[in-house]
Amino acid sequence: MKIKTYLLTGAVFCAMNLRAQTDTLQLDLPATIMMAQRQSPSVQSARNTFLSAHWAYRYHRANYLPSLSLTSSPYLNKTVNKITLSDGTANFIKQDQLGADLAMKISQNIALTGGSLFVKSSLNRLDELRNKTTAYGSAPFVVGYEQRLLGYNSLKWDKRIEPVRYQESKKRYAETMEMVSAKACEHFFILASAQAELEMARQNFASADTLYQMAKGRYENGTISENEMLQLEINRLNEETNVMDAQVALREKMQSMRSFLGLEQTQDVRLRIPEEVPAFEVPLQQAMNLALENSPDPDYYRRVLKESESRLSQVRANAGLKVDLYAQFGLSQTGPDIGAVYRNPMNQQSVSITIALPILDWGRGKGRVREAKSQLALTRTQVEQGMRDFCQNVEKLVLQFNMQARKVRVASLTDQRAEKRHLVARRLYIMGRNSILDLNAAISEKDAARRNHIATMQTYWSLYYMLRSMIGYDFEHHKELKEDLPVDD
Repeated sequence: MKIKTYLLTGAVFCAMNLRAQTDTLQLDLPATIMMAQRQSPSVQSARNTFLSAHWAYRYHRANYLPSLSLTSSPYLNKTVNKITLSDGTANFIKQDQLGADLAMKISQNIALTGGSLFVKSSLNRLDELRNKTTAYGSAPFVVGYEQRLLGYNSLKWDKRIEPVRYQESKKRYAETMEMVSAKACEHFFILASAQAELEMARQNFASADTLYQMAKGRYENGTISENEMLQLEINRLNEETNVMDAQVALREKMQSMRSFLGLEQTQDVRLRIPEEVPAFEVPLQQAMNLALENSPDPDYYRRVLKESESRLSQVRANAGLKVDLYAQFGLSQTGPDIGAVYRNPMNQQSVSITIALPILDWGRGKGRVREAKSQLALTRTQVEQGMRDFCQNVEKLVLQFNMQARKVRVASLTDQRAEKRHLVARRLYIMGRNSILDLNAAISEKDAARRNHIATMQTYWSLYYMLRSMIGYDFEHHKELKEDLPVDD
């Protein structure tokens, strides 16, 4: 976390220095990505989502730890109650009581059985206000156990599901951070493309204007025809229009970039397009193994399968025989004062078993079980298909990425050659050894090659960060991607 903070601070500091010098924020692709990872709304959403999962997991783990509680419920009772006497007659009596109790309890859930073991101690006081008498009752030590037999064990299933869910959330957070990088890459190249379009439009307009001014003298001397002169004028006007269109498009893309990075709407941004791409290839089998280990998708499929199995277990338990066991053993005593209730305590035992068996439910229980079985079978099918699709997507992405690096090199070479051809065609036209049609074709090829070069660069870096998000590994630097979680684990 500290290293990332230092790097981010350094990048921002450099950006601020450049801004102070030129009043324009100069950004390259790494600086754009770091800025997006710090202040993008998607990042804030991912952090809050992970924190929610983190505290849910903390709550889950706390269920398997001992708990200590202290309870008290004082009361005042002034009522008239109807009672039945020993001879069968009824009578009304007045009750004027003040009571108070204090109990301390230690409990421990047992995941293996789903039961709960507890130890408690309690003290009670009862004051009869009409008779002005006081009585005490205590249970100095009581140990007990409660358990649902033949029932659904939620503790056991939660222990199987919740750790998988938490691992999934951590991997999902890391994946989201890399997807933010991919989104930042998309915004970067969209704006870079708009800037390149404006630059090309200005260059083409300057060239068309120069040729037009030169052609005026040639036309007056009769060196070129009127048709060629008009074509040059049309070219100049078209390029002037292209400049204005490119300026409007650039402002739109600039606003989108500012919004994504959380910048001021008046802040001007200038991007530096990467000159080259890293020269490495991703081994398919290694990428597949890393994806199965680091991607949240396999954890997601494991979780949904376990949840479906848990639902089936719960439905089966609810549809069959239910047996609840409650047992407690301890000491108790009563007396007129506190000291008396702790002398010579008496043994107390309490054991109860509750049995419930559905006799006639018109097939509701069996229907729910069959429904849960069908849902589990469907989930298994979906999980198998999902994992196949996941592996296919990894393979497809790796092949596309490895091929895209070569496409970038070809596009870069094409861009250089097209620029050189344009210069040659322009020079030959000025020398009168080339036609205006050949020059226009060279200009179109130059612009198309430049656009294609930027587009292939955008595709490469988008695939680069998508691949990182899926496999959780940086093949360029040969290290695993370990995102700093927003909370200590």
